[in-house]
Amino acid sequence: MRESLVREARELLNWCRERKFTAVTAESCTGGLLAAYLTHHAGSSDVFERGFVIYSNESKIELLGVDKEMIDDHGAVSREVALAMAAGALWRSRAVISAAITGIAGPGGGSPEKPIGLVHFAVAKRISISSEEMNFSAIHHVENFGDLGRVEIREESVATALTLLRQTGSL
Repeated sequence: MRESLVREARELLNWCRERKFTAVTAESCTGGLLAAYLTHHAGSSDVFERGFVIYSNESKIELLGVDKEMIDDHGAVSREVALAMAAGALWRSRAVISAAITGIAGPGGGSPEKPIGLVHFAVAKRISISSEEMNFSAIHHVENFGDLGRVEIREESVATALTLLRQTGSL
């Protein structure tokens, strides 16, 4: 594990504790790596509520409620799907904040429109929930890391998500 990310994850956990936030992750191209960094620390269960590894389009639809037509229209690696993943993770958990990551880590799978290293992020904060609706605020962010290599793209994605999660404090 990258030591700087271990430290950043610990700092985020402490930041969440101070605010009494719990967190959920929805990860595609990182395959649960963000959750792994968060749960690396003893006692993280008071902050980390759960994580979804939703690698296939079907899992995004079945586990998080992402609309199939949205994936068909925009692709799994898109602003729209990242935001829907963040919202779906909140809806299907008890967490206060969520982070969603969807992208192309390579070495294959890229295209001129969506190259290797393109990653969409969304973080969201629950405002209120009833049995019929949820109110939340969200931020979208996109990075094109370039073709750094699969491991590096995944680790840079974790670093970005850890930074973005702190921005939920102002939502």
